[in-house]
Amino acid sequence: MTQSVSMSLHSAQAGAVPSYRRAVQIWLWIVAALIFAMVVVGGATRMTESGLSITEWHPISGVIPPLSYDAWVAEFDKFKQIPQYKAIHADLDLNGFKFIFFWEWSHRLLGRAIGFVVALPLIFFWLRGALTRDLKFKLVGLLVLGGLQGFVGWWMVASGLVNRIEVAQERLAAHLLLASILFAATVWVASSLSPKSAIRSEPWQRSFASIMVVVTLLQIFLGGLVAGLRAGRAYNTWPLMDGHFVPNVLMTLEPWWRNFVDNIATVQFQHRVVAYTLFALAIVQAFAAWRAIPASRAARRATHFAMLVGLQAILGIVTLLLVVPLWAGLVHQAFAMLVLLGAVRYLQALEAGKTNALARP
Repeated sequence: MTQSVSMSLHSAQAGAVPSYRRAVQIWLWIVAALIFAMVVVGGATRMTESGLSITEWHPISGVIPPLSYDAWVAEFDKFKQIPQYKAIHADLDLNGFKFIFFWEWSHRLLGRAIGFVVALPLIFFWLRGALTRDLKFKLVGLLVLGGLQGFVGWWMVASGLVNRIEVAQERLAAHLLLASILFAATVWVASSLSPKSAIRSEPWQRSFASIMVVVTLLQIFLGGLVAGLRAGRAYNTWPLMDGHFVPNVLMTLEPWWRNFVDNIATVQFQHRVVAYTLFALAIVQAFAAWRAIPASRAARRATHFAMLVGLQAILGIVTLLLVVPLWAGLVHQAFAMLVLLGAVRYLQALEAGKTNALARP
């Protein structure tokens, strides 16, 4: 009887009917990979100054790009009406416009594709009775979050069409943060469908790991502010900024709170400081994991996370010193998603340990 109850608990915790569990998990990892690609393409869109090349939002008809010379000219004329064209792209010809249009169109198309890749299999698995109630709730949440991301993307683009030559950096950072949360949530649900761990985790470990996920998301948000202000192209020395570890120009704007989103020096400095903090905490977490649960899957994941944070810090420094070439900026942004992946996977391993402990007879 006890064994039967334990097996029932295990099946319920898996979140999907056992015969479909692996298929659901593979589907979710594909979704996570597409979101990862979306973030990278979004970074390329930003760094090539392509984000405002499509000045309207048509969720259905926008799937089809211009197909004739006249259609391309008409689209180019719309772009010429916004402030960014005169300030940045005044020497752009039609072929150049097609290049930047391609990046923004690809970014939007990939977003639509992700919506279909989430919605259609969700309907299939739902109708087949392959999902538990808990998993249905989580998957619908992912679908809603993805739809919200589309609206936030247009809200971001709209900020750059009037009275600005680029999108508002705080909206860009919010757009990146929401994409990161969506990625983390998808990874979480996918990881939860793996076999449970035999380790037993403690509340303090799970709390610490949760904080690490939050700090990682904060760092990604701050990276979005850096990208939005092109703050990486200023103060291209390390470890000092303008000859100081703490530069003198951090709080020069009024009111004071504007410095945290508008002051290039402050935005870069806070991104640096949180990077140092994240790396130090990741090392502490790895040592704590090996002391508490040595040689376990969770301990290995904690070590991998610390290594990822260290490599990301090195990439950030290299990107800064090289004054943010396209390839380095994209690798740095892509690696940020890998760091987030590592943080979520470690937390999931600890949560699996908690679930397993509670399920024991």
